[in-house]
Amino acid sequence: MSRFLQIHPNDNVVVCLEEMAKGQELTLLDGRKITALDDIPAGHKIAVADLKEGDNVIKYGYAIGHATEDISTGRWVHTHDIKTNLEGILEYKYSPDMADIDEKKAKMGSRKGTFKGFLRSNGKAGIRNEVWIIPTVGCVNNIATALAKKANEYVKGSVDEVVAFTHNYGCSQTGDDQEHTRTILSDLINHPNAGGVLVLGLGCENSNIDVLKPYIGDVDESRVKFLVCQQSDDEMEDGLKLLKEIIETASKDERQDIDCSKLIIGLKCGGSDGFSGITANPLVGRISDRIIEYGGTSILTEVPEMFGAETILMNRCKDKATFDDTVSMINGFKEYFTKQGEPIYENPSPGNKAGGITTLEDKSLGCTQKSGGYPVMNVMEYGEKTDVSGLNLLCAPGNDLCAATALASAGAQIVLFTTGRGTPFACPVPTMKIASNNTIADKKSNWIDFRAGQILEGRTFEELTVELFDKILRTASGEKLKSEEAGFHDMAIWKRGVTL
Repeated sequence: MSRFLQIHPNDNVVVCLEEMAKGQELTLLDGRKITALDDIPAGHKIAVADLKEGDNVIKYGYAIGHATEDISTGRWVHTHDIKTNLEGILEYKYSPDMADIDEKKAKMGSRKGTFKGFLRSNGKAGIRNEVWIIPTVGCVNNIATALAKKANEYVKGSVDEVVAFTHNYGCSQTGDDQEHTRTILSDLINHPNAGGVLVLGLGCENSNIDVLKPYIGDVDESRVKFLVCQQSDDEMEDGLKLLKEIIETASKDERQDIDCSKLIIGLKCGGSDGFSGITANPLVGRISDRIIEYGGTSILTEVPEMFGAETILMNRCKDKATFDDTVSMINGFKEYFTKQGEPIYENPSPGNKAGGITTLEDKSLGCTQKSGGYPVMNVMEYGEKTDVSGLNLLCAPGNDLCAATALASAGAQIVLFTTGRGTPFACPVPTMKIASNNTIADKKSNWIDFRAGQILEGRTFEELTVELFDKILRTASGEKLKSEEAGFHDMAIWKRGVTL
């Protein structure tokens, strides 16, 4: 196995695939030999050309920042000698390769296949048959949790389990912040992975059940039931009665063959390292392409982690209107930063930097690998549900829980989550952890579902694409993921406004 990876021929840094000690020698692809001038951790970058102060550092074929001092060949390139090039609001020009876009669009839906799922009355497909308890306000979180614990004693038939999705919102909110909470809650109430839902309210909150009902729309009253705790003499007794009725209905649902075109996958990464952009993320990008070739849908979010790589996505937009929507999403998020007095170019997290990611451009160019190569077909606001097949962009932050919940709210039945550092969390839908390196996969085998680090051992992307896609179909057909086996379920709403 090679000890380094040069991602693009024009790169002036390469990624060390193993730890290098000062004085060790590398032989580059062009035959040049370079000597490490520093101890360099695995996943980090080493300069393969002399750089002057101010010169761009090139990785993935793009600038990830500029040198803050002269950097000699063989030097460790990281936060001590490189700084971001990112700026504020920018003007962009639509420069698509329309021949490539048209060629890719012609391949969408060209593959045929099925999975075993639950077909809902509205035509949507679920990959789980859970009963969800959705609180309208954080005041009833403990009641929701207690009801779920007790109601799981009555689970039968095809019902997987009863899950309470607690959160801190639903009251003391204003404007768009309150609207987004109502939208997210109503999206989850209508999610096809839920065979039934108990909407649990307090009664005096801003987003009480009567206020929320217009957002939810028409429902099957045998599957979606409502309980206002202040109007109940015994909310536990009444809640269990309603949950038993929901379970009775949902337990009769059966898995059936469903076309893969109904699959919607969310794309997310977190706790990344220097290998994420060269193993797990490009592998997931190939999965995104394959889902789209089956006529399905993928959703990419984490807008701040598009900064520095946004033009790649913009020039893949299917048309000028979609390009304009993408520009609005990017610049709108930058305005959100500046209104809060925060710098747009803030560096990645301490864990990201420890893993070898230096600047936000470095993170973004690796992050957007998850989008594959198909055209951007649609851009969604936070809380919006997709009705467009193909690659969708979704406005949401980089925070793992907020972004993954937003993906579920947008309609994703499963989230593919790549990581180089590991994480145990789950979102409202099955959350598949894909490790970028085998070290974390071995250490946290109770968290990790798939090992993309096999790429570093000589396995091909095509081999792993076949294996990972097969695992996704098995998961969609009922196979549990590690976080599900552990009983983990999380949700988080993006807080954007004043708390009263």
